[in-house]
Amino acid sequence: MALIETFDLWKSYVMGTEEIHALRGISIQIERGEYVAIMGPSGSGKSTLMNLIGCLDTPSKGSYLLNQKQVGKMNDNELARIRNEEIGFVFQTFNLLPRATALRNVELPLVYAGIPAKAREERAKAALDKVELTSRMNHRPNELSGGQRQRVAIARALVNDPSILLADEPTGNLDSKTGLEIMGVFERLHKAGNTILLVTHEADVAAYAYRAIHIRDGQVENDVRRAA
Repeated sequence: MALIETFDLWKSYVMGTEEIHALRGISIQIERGEYVAIMGPSGSGKSTLMNLIGCLDTPSKGSYLLNQKQVGKMNDNELARIRNEEIGFVFQTFNLLPRATALRNVELPLVYAGIPAKAREERAKAALDKVELTSRMNHRPNELSGGQRQRVAIARALVNDPSILLADEPTGNLDSKTGLEIMGVFERLHKAGNTILLVTHEADVAAYAYRAIHIRDGQVENDVRRAA
């Protein structure tokens, strides 16, 4: 069974007297363990698709199943739970709490999940170990490099053992050398069995994925796989 399934997915917005169709009937399937890049130019609809897959928004029409669960029928509390437990988000802006250490930043999703303090710390340390950052776990964001901050953000995304790691332009605020290091982290995580969905407009970043779904004008333009 597919981990992610969308059927005739539409997303429309009303701007004044005009109706804008950001997505126009997208149907895709993504299996557990895949490493997929969603590509497209600005305005293509790729960010809208990411928001729907990440349960940050709901479709105007069509359906989205995550782990065989019909997302469109969930209420706000159910969506919040899905976002915290099933999806690990990595953004280009890191979104770390400036006064908290790397360890405490990684613990944050576990606080929302009601995990006891000792278990939170153990799981956060394990997540930081996966991104090779245990030596910096007691440092605050202003004491870390851009690449190290993104590693903290990745560890935070991993700490709940989510079904999907959803990364939106994860190298966008990094220099090219650091960007390569971060893509190496994603490659290791994929080889360890994580499902990764990468949203990007950069072909060299998308090249790390084993499948690229190209979006244009709110539709799938092509869907290309490469050999593992």
